[in-house]
Parts: sequence; structure tokens; C-alpha cells
Amino acid sequence: MTPRKKRRLMLLLAGLAFLGGAAALVLTAFQDNIVFFYSPTDLATKEVRADQRLRIGGLVLEGSVIKDGKTVRFKVTDLTKSVDVVFTGILPDLFREGQGVVAEGRFANGLFTASDVLAKHDEKYMPPEVADALKKSGQWQGQETAKPQGQMK
Repeated sequence: MTPRKKRRLMLLLAGLAFLGGAAALVLTAFQDNIVFFYSPTDLATKEVRADQRLRIGGLVLEGSVIKDGKTVRFKVTDLTKSVDVVFTGILPDLFREGQGVVAEGRFANGLFTASDVLAKHDEKYMPPEVADALKKSGQWQGQETAKPQGQMK
């Protein structure tokens, strides 16, 4: 191999090593920001680390909301299983029993501690993750998602 070809090969290998290192750094940074979505049934069947951030979604169980100052306790259900949730803060105006909700936080010892609670924005909307979890559990009673206006068949 000539010295010129050796130099090109070394530069190529150094470039690939640099790109590999950069990709590893980017993936490591993304790993800290990934938030997985679970239904209450998923939480009952899967092992979740206590320090892992995740989202749960489902319906707020009727009769489960207990308010104590700024702390609110309620249950999220997918109509098969339910999860106890505690949230300290101001709930969205549209939060109420029987409505779809997505909560983000941490799950430990059977209790989900929410740092953020998201509620639906109108009576026909259900977060896609919640709708999918309800369909998967066989308890879906809503209608299919309406097509945006202006679209034909």
C-alpha cells in the first residue's frame, strides 16, 4: 500500500471514529429525555424503575378524585386496571371524572407521582395513547377519530 493510500485510509478511519463518537453522545443525551407511555394494565404487567420518567394515560375513575388543598389524589383506569395518582399543583380546567387524561411523572410502590397532568381539550378528543390503550384492553366505546375538515374520503 502506498503512503498516500495509507494516509487516506487513516483519515477515513479517524472520520468514522469521530462520527461514531458523536452519534453515541447524541443517543446518550436522548436516552435521558425519553418518556415512555404506559396504560394502567401495562404498569401492572411490566417492571418499571422507580427513577424512570413515564406517562400513564386512561380515564379518570368516577368517584376517585380527592382534593386536599393543592394535592389531588385520583385513579387512572383503562377499564381493566387502575393506578393511584397523586399530583400537587393546579389541575387543568378540563380535568374531571370520566374524562381522558395523560399524567407524566414517576411510578414507585404502586403509586404514580405526577409532575404534570394533561386533560383533553374538547368532548370529542381523546389523547391517541389513551385511545390506543382502551382499544387494546377491549373497552373502547368511543367513535373513530373524525377526519379533519376539508378532506374528502
